[in-house]
Amino acid sequence: MSEGFTVIVPARLASTRLPNKPLADIGGLPMIVRVAQRAALSQAREVVVASDAPEVLAACQAHGVRALLTRADHASGSDRLAEACEQLGLDGSDLVVNVQGDEPLIAPAMIDACAALLRERADCVMSTVAHALEDAAEFANPNVVKLVTDARGTALYFSRAPIPCWRDGAGPRPGSALRHVGLYAYQAGFLRRFPGLAASPLEQIESLEQLRVLWHGERIAVHISAERPGPGVDTPEDLARVRALVTAGA
Repeated sequence: MSEGFTVIVPARLASTRLPNKPLADIGGLPMIVRVAQRAALSQAREVVVASDAPEVLAACQAHGVRALLTRADHASGSDRLAEACEQLGLDGSDLVVNVQGDEPLIAPAMIDACAALLRERADCVMSTVAHALEDAAEFANPNVVKLVTDARGTALYFSRAPIPCWRDGAGPRPGSALRHVGLYAYQAGFLRRFPGLAASPLEQIESLEQLRVLWHGERIAVHISAERPGPGVDTPEDLARVRALVTAGA
């Protein structure tokens, strides 16, 4: 696997909860630009935004962020990333990190750790990130994705259900539960192959795309972060919170 990695940030304007989300103003900059600028503080050799919206490309170009125009009919962010890999001419062994376009406070060190783990794990086609989950309400919340791993830190399963279930107690058993962070590193060759894999029943039931990888027998390495990621932006309330944090100098 070649040294270095490329960050690709998929972005689309269609959002039911927060229309035109990538262009939302945060401290005088569009959110997608803030995400790209944070990602550029990592060890990535390049940060590229991939979007189907000319408005997103224009916002990126106005602030010196490289952006690619991708098709509008992609079913998922992974499909958009696969097209971006083709446009960038990445080799199959090149390493790509998918940073979500609604994470304007993403920690650059977390991006580096995710990439470094995949470079170490030749048995895995992907890596991702998790952190300890202690809050009972979050553990029960289906919008908070949980995961379990094996002894080597390889993902066994991702779920919206509270896993692992503590038979003799309520809420998460201390030290046992992990919250999934939607940050992924891939081998570019696998990323280009991923859209051709049949969707799995588990993926459709849980509405979690990463389950397709496990369903087809591939492995995902998991980096356990000592810190929580910065808050993402899914709703107007999230946006107000992040704006306040940026104003306060977070």
